Amino acid sequence: MNARLRLVADRAATTSDPLHEEPGPGAARCLGLYAKLAAGVTVVTARGEHGPLGMTVSAVTSLSARPPLLVVCLRDGSRTLAAVRARRTFAVHLLREEQQDMAGRFASPTTTAAERFAGTDTRQVLGVPVLAGALAWSVCLTEDVRRYGDHHLVVGRVAAVHVGAGRPLLWHDRRFGALTEPVPDAAG
Repeated sequence: MNARLRLVADRAATTSDPLHEEPGPGAARCLGLYAKLAAGVTVVTARGEHGPLGMTVSAVTSLSARPPLLVVCLRDGSRTLAAVRARRTFAVHLLREEQQDMAGRFASPTTTAAERFAGTDTRQVLGVPVLAGALAWSVCLTEDVRRYGDHHLVVGRVAAVHVGAGRPLLWHDRRFGALTEPVPDAAG
């Protein structure tokens, strides 16, 4: 192979799909970086084939006000993700600072769906289980689901929303936290 053809072949090998390559630091270093990202703690719920499902999620953000869109990152293989894909609806609940126990219960991989919802008041909004007492919640219609690495990015169009007063539960440096400054009591 002459030098020119080798250069083209080398260039083609280095320009493959970057989403499937794993250059850079290892997972442990990246998880260390991610731990420094402060996030509101949320529980995402959906209606499964045999009842309500849900999981604690810290990767949630607004995407657009017009149309109203949220982005949620759900772990690949989770029952909640399967229900979101099948039913095309889900709810996002921003937890209050005093709801650490609920966050832990919905995050535990050994807790069954029934145990996660036990003792928690819920109601149905657009066919989705909505948790009572959350600081804020929205019910979303699934717009798009795309896999990236070991998670799926889910875009939801906000169809119903409730915002209460209070303080959010935060997740930072692998532990729960709270705001230290006063939060206005008026709902937004």
